[in-house]
Amino acid sequence: MNLIISLLSGFITALIGITPPGLLNMTAAKVNLKEGRRNAFWFVFGAIIIIFCQVYLAILFARVIDIRPDIVVLLREIGFALFGALTVYFLWIAKEPKIKKAKIKKISKKKRFFLGMLLSSLNFFPIPYYVFVSITLSSYQIFSFSSSSILSFVIGSVLGSTLVFYFYIAFFQKIENKADYLLKNMNRIIGSITGLISIVTLFNIIKYYLR
Repeated sequence: MNLIISLLSGFITALIGITPPGLLNMTAAKVNLKEGRRNAFWFVFGAIIIIFCQVYLAILFARVIDIRPDIVVLLREIGFALFGALTVYFLWIAKEPKIKKAKIKKISKKKRFFLGMLLSSLNFFPIPYYVFVSITLSSYQIFSFSSSSILSFVIGSVLGSTLVFYFYIAFFQKIENKADYLLKNMNRIIGSITGLISIVTLFNIIKYYLR
């Protein structure tokens, strides 16, 4: 049962993290439109390999941190300050992003595979994201840092990421207008998410000091 919960936790975490339009999923969609699904899936395969490594390393790092409650509290305080600052920035300071049409030249599937690995490697967001999420889930007894649970969580994350990539590839033409709308309002979306995370983090900090 714990393995299933870990699998679902990783799956849902990946869906939340990668569903908003970003460099990887938008590039996968554009490759599909310009070069076909075969090259798009090779791109995704390369990206998924790096995502697997990133999530696994993030969880291992979180396991080390989790045995030190003082470090966990410190990270929560840093996280609260960081997410609070991001909320203020995205809701009131950041300018509306400009939508640029990606220019993609035809490249071999092997190069698309390595392009997926490269772009995924340049995306450092998954590591702090999965560290924060796994520690938070652990504090609520939803996730444990046993080897089997970690592997199950990572597999769930890979499956969730793959599903999102597939939907971007398969249905991008149908959702392209909505994707443009999301990009135009991305600051508000990100600001709302970071604001919610800030509130939850602040609640956990207060709860720790009051117990």
